[in-house]
Order: sequence, then C-alpha cells, then structure tokens
Amino acid sequence: MSAAINKKRMMEWLDPNEMHEASLKWMSELKFIRDEQLFLNDLVKSYTLQLTDSSVFNESKEIIGAIASSEKELIVLMKKVQAHENQLEIMMDEIDQLKMEKAYTETHWELNSEMARYSVQYRELKLRLFKLVSKVIKKDKGNRLLN
Repeated sequence: MSAAINKKRMMEWLDPNEMHEASLKWMSELKFIRDEQLFLNDLVKSYTLQLTDSSVFNESKEIIGAIASSEKELIVLMKKVQAHENQLEIMMDEIDQLKMEKAYTETHWELNSEMARYSVQYRELKLRLFKLVSKVIKKDKGNRLLN
C-alpha cells in the first residue's frame, strides 16, 4: 500500500520539464541500443560458421532469436517514447485537463518501468552473446594451436 502512495506522490512531483528530459534520455538510450544491435548483428555474421558448430548451435540459435525479438521490441518502444514525447503538450498548454494530465503521468511511469525492464533484459542478452562468442573464439584458437 505504501508503494502505491509513494508512486502517487512521485507522480505529483514530476513537472513537464522533468518528463521531457526523461523522454529525451530514453530516446537517446534507445538510439544507442539500436546502433549497438547493428554491431551485435555484425559480430554474429563474423562468427556465423563457428556459431553453427553443433556444440553451441542451440545456444546460438536461442541468443540470435532473442536479439531479433529485442530489435522488434526496440522499435515498438521507440514509437511509444516518441508518441509520449509528442503528447507532452497536454502538460504544457496551461489548460486544466486533469484526466488527460493524470493519464499522461501514468503513461510516463509505465514507460519508465518498461525502459528499465528492457535495459536489464538487453544487457543480459548482450552478456550472453559476448560469453558465447568468447567461448567460440577460445575454442577456435585451441583448434588452430593443435593443428
């Protein structure tokens, strides 16, 4: 119960400028992640042959599928953040629209939670991919040394 009360108080404390700054920060993070995903795709392409090896194929397939899902989710999230930013005028227009302002603030907190969840999942996915590629590189080096 106290968490709900604290959330409500926090919602009341946010002013439009703070929400605008948060939206800009989210969009910047999402654009960076999009660029990072291009790098991850190039990394996967560079090691495709090694990642199709039977010893790591299932793990590779799972991680690559998760990357593809993450890319789709990123696009949806970017659209939500952009739409949220476009609706900021509701908060700035000096017209009392309490229901709309409350809905905007609630949407802001939902987006905040969604961004935090996405960031954590994305970092975990990146870590899994890097560990897998590292394992493949080490295995490949070991094979070259034996030959």
